[in-house]
Parts: sequence; structure tokens; C-alpha cells
Amino acid sequence: MDLQLTDKVAVITGPAKGMGRAVTLAFADHGARLVLAGRDTAAIEPVAAEARHRGVPAIVVPCDLTDPAQTEALARHAIEAFGQVDILVNVAGGSGPIGKTGWETSPEEFNDIVQLNMSGCFNTMRAVLPRMIERRSGKVVNVGGTFGMKGRAGRMAYSASKWGLRGITKSFALEAGPFNINVNCVAPGMVDGPRFRDKVCADMARKLGITVEEAMTRHAADYALRRVSTDADVANACLFLASDVSRQITGADLPVDGGWASL
Repeated sequence: MDLQLTDKVAVITGPAKGMGRAVTLAFADHGARLVLAGRDTAAIEPVAAEARHRGVPAIVVPCDLTDPAQTEALARHAIEAFGQVDILVNVAGGSGPIGKTGWETSPEEFNDIVQLNMSGCFNTMRAVLPRMIERRSGKVVNVGGTFGMKGRAGRMAYSASKWGLRGITKSFALEAGPFNINVNCVAPGMVDGPRFRDKVCADMARKLGITVEEAMTRHAADYALRRVSTDADVANACLFLASDVSRQITGADLPVDGGWASL
């Protein structure tokens, strides 16, 4: 299916690795022009090079998403480079403390993850949406998480930040809808990769005295489809919500978790 993303301008945060890299290259494969933003530009440059190799222009913009001035500069860079912003995909985020109860979580740990996962998305949306409103067109896709839909013991800070992001998404959807702008949230469950294996599964393995592979199998057993999501699964959901195939969907949470949060 042609998602008609050719020459659309997509600003993508957190594109250096994992889901962010997969999302970036998926948009490149569909012909989008790319503005790739993050603090570690050296890590982003190889992904930008891959995108260019696939035939699309891609620029890298240094940006601390928690700094409103830098996100405003990001929006200006995008306009200066390509004249418009059609799509914003907020992938950047963090996991916060893992395996800690709420009372074991320090105020600093809580504030840090809320600042990144909530304020980062707020800042980029606040910077980009006025440009979309001028053109009466735009798509925003925030990458949340299923722990922000059901909560999770040992992940209070992360769950709080992703739950808050859902509220931000829904409110912006109501406000931007009259201007023909869709704002949605993709909510991945566990996604296979270094963070999942080396942090989440390793933590379970230590606590239960099992191998990391056994921990992965236990996680997969929680899902209706008995498998853990991949980066490509998340990228495909972002493509769908960034295209006009989903033109009548806004303010939605789309779980990409093999059947856990919504079942």
C-alpha cells in the first residue's frame, strides 16, 4: 500500500537506535524527507547516512528536548531546510528506574523521567504545531508505552510519565483537530532489543534465579500472541498513524504489544 508519504517532512526525535532507528528508516523507505533530532548527533549521523543512501534527504539537528528554546530552534531548522513540517514522531524517551517500588524511587529519579518523557514531547509539539496549524495539516505520533495504560509494579515513575503523555496527547488532539491535525499515541509493550534483554529481562532473571532467555519466554507468555514486539512492529504503527490511511483517527492509544494492555 502506498501511504503517500513521499516528500512529506518528518521530524523524528530519538532516531539513533532501537525503535527510533527503525522508525527513521521506515519513513525513509516511504520517501519522507527527514529532520532527525537528539542530543548525541554523532550517534544519529550513521542513521541519517543510511536514510540518504535510501534516496531521501536527511538533516541532523542537535536538540535537548527538555529545553524549550532548543525545540523552537529545531522547528526553525526544519522550516529553513524544507519549508514545512508535515509529521512529528516523538520516539525519544527513557525507562527510568527499573525494579524499584514507588517509595524506593527518589524524587530526582521521578522528576528526571517525567521531564524527559512528558516535557520533551510537550516541547516539540508546542514548537511544531503552530507551523502545522498555519497549513491546516499535520500528523503527530507520540511513542508512549503500555505501562502508561495499565501501570506496572516496579516501574512507577516510567508508568506515570507515559500515563501523563496520554493525557497530553488527547488534549492536543482536541485542540488541534479543528485545524485538520491528527495527534495519536503508539503504545509499545516490551520491545525486543538491548534495553529489554539487558535491563528488563536481566532484572527478572536475577530476582527469580533464571536465565535471561527464560525471562524473555516468561514475558512473552503474558501476551495473547505469545511473542514480544519488534522495532519494525512499532515503526509500522507510526507509519500508519502518520499517513492519511488513518485520517479519521485522533486522540487514540494504539497498543503494539501482542495483546496485553487492552485484553
